Amino acid sequence: MAEIIAVCISEKKGMRKKNVGKGILIKNTGLEHDAHAGFAHRQVSLLASESIAKMKEQGIEVGPGDFAENFTTSGINLVSLPLGTRLSAGKEAILKVTQIGKECHSRCAIFEQAGDCVMPREGIFCEVLRGGSVSTADKLKLLPSYKFGIITASDKGAKGEREDESGPAIKNFLLPWGDVTVCDLLPDDFPLLVKALKEMSDKGVDVIFTTGGTGLAPRDVTPEATLAVCDRLVPGIPEAMRNASLSITKKAMLSRAVAGTYKKTLIINLPGSPKAVLECLEVIGPVFDHALETLSGKSEDCAESTNE
Repeated sequence: MAEIIAVCISEKKGMRKKNVGKGILIKNTGLEHDAHAGFAHRQVSLLASESIAKMKEQGIEVGPGDFAENFTTSGINLVSLPLGTRLSAGKEAILKVTQIGKECHSRCAIFEQAGDCVMPREGIFCEVLRGGSVSTADKLKLLPSYKFGIITASDKGAKGEREDESGPAIKNFLLPWGDVTVCDLLPDDFPLLVKALKEMSDKGVDVIFTTGGTGLAPRDVTPEATLAVCDRLVPGIPEAMRNASLSITKKAMLSRAVAGTYKKTLIINLPGSPKAVLECLEVIGPVFDHALETLSGKSEDCAESTNE
């Protein structure tokens, strides 16, 4: 079973880290109170206890934190993880592998003593996609990674007269689950929307989110385009979004958003405003994992392979 056996921080860079037993991961930053937090794509570092054991075999007295890693792990072959791999840590936090190994520009004390150091070869670095508390004995799990598509339906946006803020908001929300691989900014045009929905699905996108074109204006045709494409409807999604939105604004009852599936792709209509988009995504969030797993056939798989 893959797990975290030490949570380590240091107050200053260049120091060995101390195992503090627990900590808070902050989205887009790293481990709270750690000197290395906030460094570009290397926000947290991980090193396997199996790697540390190799140094011990050389007679070097080392332990968790001595290689400046934030998390010492057990039961997972870190260096075999492809870039982009997503890992859950604890109950809430999600990490994304961004770098394998690291070139050392200066020799650390361990290298000077042993003539070798495992961290540059076998340590990995991650971004924090979702924050949360972490502690020793927390499990590490490999998460499925999904592909998403976004279609922004806006006459003014397509003409360059309005900046698309909703598309980026959707993309940022989806990071814990996967990457947006294709985006389209289209006018409110029925044939173009139908064509784009089918082409995105044929590219292997797991979920397509549309934003805009769900109201009562004559040019609002996103629901009609979605209905023309879908094989099956998923009425509970727009019903839940409208129900939650009604507690915020009575205008929510005017939304004509729909959701459904085309082949193995889920299509969900979202409102046009960034604020309303995020409110609706929060409604979907609690069931999103299950929807993705059942539709795609993928499932969470605990990372149990070791470095042996």
